[in-house]
Amino acid sequence: MGLQPAPAMVLYYGITPQFKFILKPVIIRRVVKMTKFIRLCITALFLGLMMVSCRTASSVEETQPAIEASEPTPTEAPMAARVNGEGILLSDYEQELKRYQDAVANVEDGNKPEGANDVVIDELVNQELLAQAAVQEGFQLDDAALQSRYDELSSQRGGADSLKQWISENHYTPESFRRSLARDMAAVWMRNRIIELVPITADQVHARQILVRSENEAVAVERRLQVGTDFTAIAYEYEPLTGGELGWFPSGFLLQPEVEAVAFSLQPGQFSGIIPTSYGYHILFVIERDPNHPLMGESLLQKQREALTQWLTKQREQSNIEIYID
Repeated sequence: MGLQPAPAMVLYYGITPQFKFILKPVIIRRVVKMTKFIRLCITALFLGLMMVSCRTASSVEETQPAIEASEPTPTEAPMAARVNGEGILLSDYEQELKRYQDAVANVEDGNKPEGANDVVIDELVNQELLAQAAVQEGFQLDDAALQSRYDELSSQRGGADSLKQWISENHYTPESFRRSLARDMAAVWMRNRIIELVPITADQVHARQILVRSENEAVAVERRLQVGTDFTAIAYEYEPLTGGELGWFPSGFLLQPEVEAVAFSLQPGQFSGIIPTSYGYHILFVIERDPNHPLMGESLLQKQREALTQWLTKQREQSNIEIYID
């Protein structure tokens, strides 16, 4: 019976000693060959995995969408206030505050007026409310119209260089001046629409007065009137130039509401009793009264101011106004 071949290691460890020196080199060569083969397989496997990995990575790169670089969002300029979402730049407010302080410098001896911040921000808010309403009412301002107004102002100032100097001296920049000019044009347009609706006639009284400083003197004048002395003659004694003439005035016009109330309570030809105020002691005489007398001069301006004030008050109540300054 022939011998069956056996694995090299079994053959090496199971044979007699006299044959070990013959078989050992053979076994070693086989082991070395097998080791080289294993190393080649491992190397081939490693290279294969590397190729697969590279192809996979390349495939992933091809299938992944490219990431686009987004532009940074510009930082918003600091705001002094917002009116219905529209911002009023802090720089515009600060420039307007300087102009206001300059305007009242002589009155305030160069000191910052008390409440100047509130006055300025209120005015800017009012302008913005008027400008927004103008746009809603159909007002349109294009670059050509703005440039036309700019050129008109330049002509009035004596040329472009003179206007640029005025802009600089009044705390504007070229950009802020154009913003202010555009807002002002829209606000004026809306203001004119509001005051156009003011009636041009009103219930008015034509009167004159005698004004004295002391109560005793007022009592003396009243006694003279009661015995029939002409009112106009006495009035000229105290006011030689005007004779106490108050002219025509509607309700809400006089600075002393108590005097005005008495005037509208009298009939033409009647004089009042003594009316004390912070100015002194008044006695009135109503010359005539007209329920539809034309409004003119300061009385018309007064009614227009009232209409504008009422409109702004209503708009403020209905608007979202955010103030960011102290």
